[in-house]
Amino acid sequence: MAEHVHLSPFHFQRMFQNWASVTPKQFLQYLTTEHVKNMLKTTRMSLFDAAYEAGLSSTSRLHDLFIKVEGMSPGEFKNGGEALTINFSFADSPFGEMLVAATAKGVCHMMFVDNGREMALDALKANFPNAKYVQMVDRMQQNALFVFTQDWSRLDEIKLHLKGTDFQIKVWETLLKVPTGGFTTYGDLAANTGHDGASRAVGTAVGNNPVAFLIPCHRVIKSTGEIGQYHWGSVRKHAIIGWEAALQHHI
Repeated sequence: MAEHVHLSPFHFQRMFQNWASVTPKQFLQYLTTEHVKNMLKTTRMSLFDAAYEAGLSSTSRLHDLFIKVEGMSPGEFKNGGEALTINFSFADSPFGEMLVAATAKGVCHMMFVDNGREMALDALKANFPNAKYVQMVDRMQQNALFVFTQDWSRLDEIKLHLKGTDFQIKVWETLLKVPTGGFTTYGDLAANTGHDGASRAVGTAVGNNPVAFLIPCHRVIKSTGEIGQYHWGSVRKHAIIGWEAALQHHI
């Protein structure tokens, strides 16, 4: 790997450990089918166990503890969101540049910038074509981006203000209960949202997730233990999963 990125083994190892807090060898172990299957089994046993959740205080509960979802009312997004003022900014993350946008109530959009800033901004504006847009960094955005610092002990509550159907909001809220380093499947998500057998509809809702990373659709895998595809690319999904596993094992 060091040769591939034109670095000496020493410098590559140091750079990689600065990014992931583990060696490349350890990182790759987190991506094996065996590890993923074991974590899926663990998540299934613990995810919706009230007693388990009540006693869990580690950062594996980050999303459940710190991220709160509020659905937009029809009045807020009617007429293309003309009543909304949306602040937006671009920021670096361990997985590439991101566009982050927020209303006065919370983050409404977060995406990886893979095809240039202009196209990313166009994607945001397509959701709220008549909103007022201001390029500035606000507290809502800062709180959201703080999850990438690997120090979650000082996290403030992250508020999400999301446009979606009741079903979509329910799926996204259920995803927030999947712990850092854990996994779920479309079938499990469907069952735990009270829509057993609706895997396809759940998959569509996951694919429409407007807030990349914070709503952890990257934790949805195949029931076989295969990591599977991701809206933002399979390579990025592997990187995020390994990074989160490394973080969880060093808490």
